[in-house]
Amino acid sequence: MRIPTMAALSCVLGLATVPAHAAFSQRTVTVNGHAYPYQVYTPDGKTEAHPPVVLFLHGSGERGHDNQKQMSQGLPPWLAKHPEFRGVVVIPQAPKRTEWRGETAAAAMKALEDTIKAVDGDRTRIYLTGLSMGGYGAWELLVQYPTTFAAAAVICGGIQPDGLEAFRHVYDRREDPDAFAWVASHMGATPVWIFHGSADGSVPVEQSRQMNQALKAIHHEVRYTEYPGVGHGSWLPAYDEPDLWPWMFSHRLGDAKKKR
Repeated sequence: MRIPTMAALSCVLGLATVPAHAAFSQRTVTVNGHAYPYQVYTPDGKTEAHPPVVLFLHGSGERGHDNQKQMSQGLPPWLAKHPEFRGVVVIPQAPKRTEWRGETAAAAMKALEDTIKAVDGDRTRIYLTGLSMGGYGAWELLVQYPTTFAAAAVICGGIQPDGLEAFRHVYDRREDPDAFAWVASHMGATPVWIFHGSADGSVPVEQSRQMNQALKAIHHEVRYTEYPGVGHGSWLPAYDEPDLWPWMFSHRLGDAKKKR
């Protein structure tokens, strides 16, 4: 998936600092002999029995191998300010010049799986969220793993251009030339809340508008929030939405399938 003007998109707003007292631990996962760093957030350094687990995918500006840059934008700084949050969060880091696909996506999923096992997470309450490049990656993971996530929050992401490259082995434009409709029909029943800023100059807001319409057309459970006048950093108001986490955690895997 090639995303135009995506280099360093997330860092344009400056780096936030995660307080040292926050309950984050550094870990590493190995895929095909390659080490991939990630961090795990646990509430107050401990977890409840069978906790919900969230996978967070960062944007392009946080790529690297230091296991730190991915903590600078989006959900990790929000978590540091909200110790009342009761979920476990997996925060992988994509290497430079990679995207959330192929081996990098596999490493994120392995980090998620290892964390679920380590904390004895509730497999009916596994959630996904991503911003910018991570928003593109979230759509890809929803298609690749249509029965894994109970709900998802996709922020300033999209499908095109070349957003279906990761699905080239199954996607046939002769079958459905509408990329948005194809993704909508291949991501299972996972409920999604989509966020975007109307003035986003990096990822066109039309990407999210069309995904919202494609999901609504097949009666998929979807919410759409567009922030008037907000640019690329729509993750700031999105993660501050008071209804976001109650909505996410109200879903359990299998609920959406029963409703449809």
